[in-house]
This record gives sequence, structure tokens and C-alpha cells, in this order.
Amino acid sequence: MSAWVLPDHIADVLPSEARHIEELRRQLLDTARGYGYELVMPPLLEHLESLLSGTGEALDLQTFKLVDQLSGRSMGLRADTTPQVARIDAHLLNRSGVARLCYCGPVVHTRPDRPHATREPLQFGAEIYGHAGLEADTEVLRLALDCLRVTGFAQSPVIVDLADARIVRALFAGVPVDAAAIARVHAALAAKDASSLRELTAAFPAPSREGLLALVQLYGDAAVLDEAARVLPDAPGIRAALSDLKQLAARLEGARVSFDLADLRGYAYYSGMRFGIYTEGASDSLVRGGRYDEVGAVFGRNRPAVGFSLDLRELVAALPARPLRAAIRAPWSDSETLNKAIAALRGEGETVVCVLPGHGNEIDEFHCDRELVEAGGQWRVQVI
Repeated sequence: MSAWVLPDHIADVLPSEARHIEELRRQLLDTARGYGYELVMPPLLEHLESLLSGTGEALDLQTFKLVDQLSGRSMGLRADTTPQVARIDAHLLNRSGVARLCYCGPVVHTRPDRPHATREPLQFGAEIYGHAGLEADTEVLRLALDCLRVTGFAQSPVIVDLADARIVRALFAGVPVDAAAIARVHAALAAKDASSLRELTAAFPAPSREGLLALVQLYGDAAVLDEAARVLPDAPGIRAALSDLKQLAARLEGARVSFDLADLRGYAYYSGMRFGIYTEGASDSLVRGGRYDEVGAVFGRNRPAVGFSLDLRELVAALPARPLRAAIRAPWSDSETLNKAIAALRGEGETVVCVLPGHGNEIDEFHCDRELVEAGGQWRVQVI
């Protein structure tokens, strides 16, 4: 095997795609800043006990692990940034009020989390800490939609798919099963496998069993919430979840909203509302998020939290390629007048590409639609 062949599901990013990713990164961070979110930059590498505390088995299996040569302690490459941001909120900021935080950086997965996915996503996310109300949930959803709009999905229909982790938790309340059994039920629900679910819940109390089996069919438009209120047990957690979902959907003016009450994908720290945002015809979500009020508990500060994340690489792959950046072509010369003209144009934000001797006809990542020409001792920009 050639030394320069990269591992499976790991790839270089070449100029056109890299430029597109960087432009989107700036747009997303500017959009989050417009809502009052502050940028944080957690390290890619952390002690394992900090990186995985309270996150569940799914994230553990996705995390690359190694030994620190300085301390001998186990370390990991982050597979998700939310636990790190929760640590920052709990220990470094330690604010008494609301904290709005955003981030953008690589994460690394031991396996791709979906077919054809990269193992090195470039994760952008935004999170609110310190507010338990639907106002924070609504803001996060609206920010997620705005992020998609500014990146180029303004003309593409998007669908917000809502669920709530409290519904399944309420159906498991009082059922004596271990974590492995719960994981199997979760997998059957996610696959909408009623046959397996019927077998797995054979010994469950009737209300829990019937409620879990009903979830398999509870997906679709707003009528799903009325049907859920009719067929699911009248438990406080379920009533609150259905009421919150109805209010959230009403607040997303202009967005198409659907519901999938059996959707349990993602990491184990979700504690309430969950959502995915899809483009029409897409097989998987571009954005995923929700409420995870318990994520900071392991850091000694269990306060409300809600947020979302997306993979910039995946986002770019779903968008049309951007046109080449317009630029100005200039000859290579030691002329002081020419170099001053070039510097002035670059100072105004223009891209000026100096043509090196012998390379005048090469194609690059810029569209040179103008050129610097000398006329009467002055250098002027002329349209090609």
C-alpha cells in the first residue's frame, strides 16, 4: 500500500471545497454572533474521564483513545463537542445567568456514523445554558433554520422533524430492565421494527408495552400529537412533552414541521425535545439537536441546556459548488508603481494574482475577469 493513501473515510479537502467550507464557517459564526452567541474553542484532545463523563456508550465507542506520554493517563480525541462546552460552562465560565456559546472545529469518529460519511466531521454548534423554558428551545430552532438559510438553503424546502426523549422515558418508568435491554428497545424503535419490539417488551407492564408499540406508528404531521394524546398513557412526562412539541411547532413560522415520536438517534444525554432538520428528498438530517439538561451534572453543575450541531463538510456536499472567486490578473514585475497598485487593490479586499513568468495560461481556483494594464505610466484595472 502506498504511504500516501489515507485511512478509510478520511479525506483531504481540496481548494474549491475548502474555500466553500471556510466561507460557510464564517457565515455560520456570524449568524450565531448575531443572536448573541460567544465563540469557544475546546481542545481536540482531553483526558478520557472528562471527555466521556455522562455521555453514554454510543459516544464511548466513537472515541479514539490513546495514552498521554507525559502523564500516563488515558486521553481521547473528541467525537462530539457538547460535553466539552458543558465543562467550559460549568468550570471556566461558571455564570449564574444564561450563557450562549458556539463553536466550530473538527471531531474524530472511530467509525462513520452513517453510510458514506467522513470520520472527521467539521462540527459547528450553538448551545444555550441556564434557561429551562421553551423560549430557549425556540431560539435554538430558529437559529438552526437561519444557519441553513444563510448557507444557501433559502430556496430549498426544509423540514423540521420534532420528537421528545421524555415520552420514551415515561414509558420505561417503573419497568425493571437493564441498560442493555433498553438499548435493544431503542434500536427497535429507531428502526420502527414492530415485530422485534413486540418480542423485547413481552414481559413489560401492559401500559408501557402498548405505548412503546404505538410509537412505531406515531410519525407524520401535527395530527400525530392528537393521536399520541389518545393512545399513549396519561403520564405527566408524556403530557408535558406533547404540549411542548405543539407549542414549538406553532412558533416556527413558515417552516414545515413533522413529528417522529420514536426517533431516538443521537447520544444518550438528550433529556427533552429533540429535532432534526432535513432538506426535501434527503435521507438523513443536516442538523440535529435538542435539550440535554443533564449534560453538566458530571461536572458538578446540572443546569438546563439546549443546542444543535451540524457537519460543515456534509453541508457543503449537499450544496451546489460555488463559482470561482473573481480576481484581477497582474504581470510579475519589480516595478514600484505596479507593486503599489497591487497593494492598494489588495487593501481594498480584491484578489490580485500575479502571473509568474512562463505560467500565463494556467488555470487556478480564481476567475480572473479583470487585469492590471499600464496606460500612460499608470496602472489601471481593465475588464478582460
